[in-house]
Amino acid sequence: MTLTRRRVVVTGLGVICPAGNDVASTWSALREGRSGIGRITAFEQNEEWTVTIAGEVRGWDVASIIDVKEARRMDRFCHLGIAAALEAAGDSGIDFTSGPSERRGVAIGSGIGGILTIEEGHTKLLATGPRKINPFTVPRLMVNACAGNVSIRLNLRGANICTATACATGSHAIGAAYMMIQRGDADVMLAGGSEAAVSPLCIGSFAVMKALSTRNDAPAEASRPFDRDRDGFVLSEGAAVIVLEAYEQARARGARIHAEVLGFGSSGDASHIAAPDEEGDGARRAMAAALHDARRPLDAVEYINAHGTSTPLGDAAEVRAVKQLFGAHATRLAMSSTKSMTGHALGAAGGIESVATILALRDGVLPPTINLAAPDDGFDLDFVPNTAREKRIAVAINNSFGFGGHNTSLVFGRFDG
Repeated sequence: MTLTRRRVVVTGLGVICPAGNDVASTWSALREGRSGIGRITAFEQNEEWTVTIAGEVRGWDVASIIDVKEARRMDRFCHLGIAAALEAAGDSGIDFTSGPSERRGVAIGSGIGGILTIEEGHTKLLATGPRKINPFTVPRLMVNACAGNVSIRLNLRGANICTATACATGSHAIGAAYMMIQRGDADVMLAGGSEAAVSPLCIGSFAVMKALSTRNDAPAEASRPFDRDRDGFVLSEGAAVIVLEAYEQARARGARIHAEVLGFGSSGDASHIAAPDEEGDGARRAMAAALHDARRPLDAVEYINAHGTSTPLGDAAEVRAVKQLFGAHATRLAMSSTKSMTGHALGAAGGIESVATILALRDGVLPPTINLAAPDDGFDLDFVPNTAREKRIAVAINNSFGFGGHNTSLVFGRFDG
């Protein structure tokens, strides 16, 4: 018995991140090669802090989308996720106030969830005792709180799921949503990731692991994937949500289609809880699985939005994976890291970078890898260095890899009707 595979298209985009507070401003920054990294303003730091830079969402007021009283009952990662979801919903043109709500669902994940609430609650507990803890602490800190709140706000009565696979989270959510529509379990899914982890505990913890860049004197130059002088990633916050829809339905209602989801693949390194497999075997297998699912040959891929975190081990493993999988074709495709401009938003990264990949396909513009002064030894691929490139492409991959050995790859295709 052969199962029918429904085509899945993208009809809505939403994003809020250090590069911009919506899709238009974010895409403009990425095309222009503008960094969103700066000094940390979320909390005070003294001379003991070795890392004083991050990617923060700036110039945005949650009151613009959520009532102040309601907002107090949510963590910041929920605020950001709702902002991205509402933009994506509006962009889709779907009327979520009517229609088959049980055929519409949500898959929005977070790598860490309500860490700001956890830190706030612990401080309150130590200072005043258990009776003074905020009664909304649990519904604020839950990693699935964003998915739940988006479901409530948009009346999404279908699947309501949350992924939590570290830096692969957003892509895993999109992959799960894609498969649900593909096999007929849903007609519309809002999918992506949200993160608000620019906090003392997160910055401090990643810093003592030596995972973060300490280029504090030049924040805009700190995230430099594939460059020989890279010294770690830059932690950032943000959210991105895309609306996935069954092609037949989208076509019937005359929707604007941004791109098509062609395939999804995932794998596990089974190697180390924090470091990637040095040979990139898991990453290679995830890309291969995604292309197999997409039913596309290796030489169909023209662009890869790399995981590209700016860490010594991670970048090297991804380059090896691409070379091993694509062979001679690796030097003919383009691969850039938009984390050079947005920083690394952990569980939201896969969503943010999926939006960038979709826009690259739609608009025929490859976003650059900025701060690439001199590629590391053996990094002889086309990283679209420093300046965006106009190029019409048909097939692209978005890679997301996370602590725990989680690897995901999504294949997107240009939609030509």
